[in-house]
Amino acid sequence: MSHRLLSVALCAGALAVLPSLAAAQFPPPPPPPGAPAPVQDRWPTPPGPSRPASPPQQKQQQRQTQQPLPQPTTQAPVTPRRAAAAPATALVCSGVFAKDSTHEKLAARYDSRNVTFSEVDGPEGSKLNATILYPNEPKRRLEVLWNDVDARSDTSLIVINGRSQWTAPKGLKLGLSLAALEKANGRPIKLSGFDQNGSASAIRWEGGALSTLPGGCKVGMRLVANGKSTEDARSAVSGEKELLSNDAGLRAVKPTVAEILMGY
Repeated sequence: MSHRLLSVALCAGALAVLPSLAAAQFPPPPPPPGAPAPVQDRWPTPPGPSRPASPPQQKQQQRQTQQPLPQPTTQAPVTPRRAAAAPATALVCSGVFAKDSTHEKLAARYDSRNVTFSEVDGPEGSKLNATILYPNEPKRRLEVLWNDVDARSDTSLIVINGRSQWTAPKGLKLGLSLAALEKANGRPIKLSGFDQNGSASAIRWEGGALSTLPGGCKVGMRLVANGKSTEDARSAVSGEKELLSNDAGLRAVKPTVAEILMGY
């Protein structure tokens, strides 16, 4: 009896396994053309829950979130540059240097602390009373002489000398060469012969551009010979004589402007 039951059990197990083995060795034939595709017995695995960002990624996201949005930049308005002011040491025949100027006008313009009234050197060792601008600053010093000395009014002469860096109209300044002076005038200049002190004066501008200046004033000047010129060369252009600036002997001593006088 036991042997029979065991045989029946083995046969039942074999029958249960046979269909699966047959299906594995002999797969079902493909569906005929036009037949609907078999329905899958299960769906694809759904995506799992998103993984939390790693700490560095979280910090980066926080920085990106907390970073303020860039603000629009506003460019400051461009201020137009002003034209350069005229030099404070440029003379003109108008304003405080006009014919009707006074000591008070100069003091108001240049600050009374920079203006004084004192003696200055005159011709042949004489002394004259004049208004002096910047008396303690050789490069800014300027002398103004008056026709009415008591009232310190009515301009007579404006004098640039010494080491002053004031300039007169037409670009005239101390140290200017004879050739440059002749160029500014546009034609030769008539000069006196050199005196015992080695100075010569511009006598006439011969109708050139320096004959008159804007504003109605006139200009005169004193020139000195170059210290390196020979005594014979200076002697040839000295004495009671008049010379044109293109004279060869005059050019040989290379004179330069040592004093400028503007007067009315």
